[in-house]
Amino acid sequence: MSLYCSVGNVDTELSQEQLQSLLIESLTKLGDRKCVLAVPPDQTRSHSHAGELTRFAWQYYGERLQAVLPALGTHVAMQPAQITRMFGDMPQNLFKIHNWRTDIETIGEVPAKFIREQSEGKLDYPWPAQINKLISQGGFDLILSIGQVVPHEVIGMANYNKNILVGTGGREGINRSHYLGAVYGMERIMGRADNPVRRVLNYASDHFLKHLPIVYVLTVVGRTAEGSLAVRGLYIGDDVECFQRAAELSLKVNFEILEEPIRKAVVYLDPHEFHSTWLGNKAVYRTRMALADNAELIILAPGVREFGEDKGIDALIRKYGYRGTPATLDAVRDNPDLANDLSAAAHLIHGSSEGRFKITWAPGHLTREEVEGVAFAYGDLSALQQKYDIHMLQQGYNTVDGEDIFFIPNPALGLWAWRGKLTNEES
Repeated sequence: MSLYCSVGNVDTELSQEQLQSLLIESLTKLGDRKCVLAVPPDQTRSHSHAGELTRFAWQYYGERLQAVLPALGTHVAMQPAQITRMFGDMPQNLFKIHNWRTDIETIGEVPAKFIREQSEGKLDYPWPAQINKLISQGGFDLILSIGQVVPHEVIGMANYNKNILVGTGGREGINRSHYLGAVYGMERIMGRADNPVRRVLNYASDHFLKHLPIVYVLTVVGRTAEGSLAVRGLYIGDDVECFQRAAELSLKVNFEILEEPIRKAVVYLDPHEFHSTWLGNKAVYRTRMALADNAELIILAPGVREFGEDKGIDALIRKYGYRGTPATLDAVRDNPDLANDLSAAAHLIHGSSEGRFKITWAPGHLTREEVEGVAFAYGDLSALQQKYDIHMLQQGYNTVDGEDIFFIPNPALGLWAWRGKLTNEES
């Protein structure tokens, strides 16, 4: 077990040259490798700097880097223009597509007893450890799992073994892990590196992944005082220590604790990154602990054109909507289609305000009827963008037409909470 790189603090700003140098220094420590696979995230996590790091690895290894497998999870495959935008001049034929329904192998099973313990008795099923066959059967002597550690709604803190076991995972593994997180409670998980879902994945890593030559390359990305992005840390290693160090820094960099709850929040979703509510509901997840009762969350989403990235999940979202935990649990109990897709059910729970605050979606390519059909309020994008000009707003509090609003230009880069929420005070 080795930690090859551990660089970063809240004030660090790693340049592209420094990232490349630190990565090459770490790869050199690994010794000669002849058959390398890179597993970065897709374009929905382009701010991770995983694109540049993957390209640096390709430049270092040359033809020895034989494939790139974006960790899509349930997302749609990257298009050539998206690959170029994120990974630059890397050859397109290196990139393989992960199909979560067909391309997987089950390499082990976390027993139902362990899931029962972690879910506090709410769930009673085993968890299949599933990964893409290219990882398990490809014969690689190095697998670089590249990504960003940041607060996350399902796993507490994103990345590490999630990139492999969920990002290249299969239908049942993804479904059951998402549902475990939803049933346990999102607000009990977000921003916590140790939680039931992570323990399940760690169990799987310890029992079923040890034979694979996986090295994790993890960034921590934050905002400067001027609002630009900065790489605050780079951690490279083959065990949990590099993740734990990255998670500790991410909490300091990405978790903003507010002294008062937010009454109105405006969140912008970059059209290059967000095309669905499946992804765009990060605006809900990452702000919910900061929102006051009866607050309004306005989501400006010019690129959103669908609910689910997957057609089957899109249909389930349209059918059942974001109607809260009790309604979703009832729907799972009574409807085989939703019971057979627990990640969709988990997403419906995560995306609901549980009636506590109002969620107004202003999408570029969905109608009022579609938005209201899934239990969100509808906002006219053109009118709201005119009122809330993102080019004139700073992250944090702004005054618009005499009203205080809290603006977030990218919810994927942080987690916000009101201090009273964290101390169990009533809002």
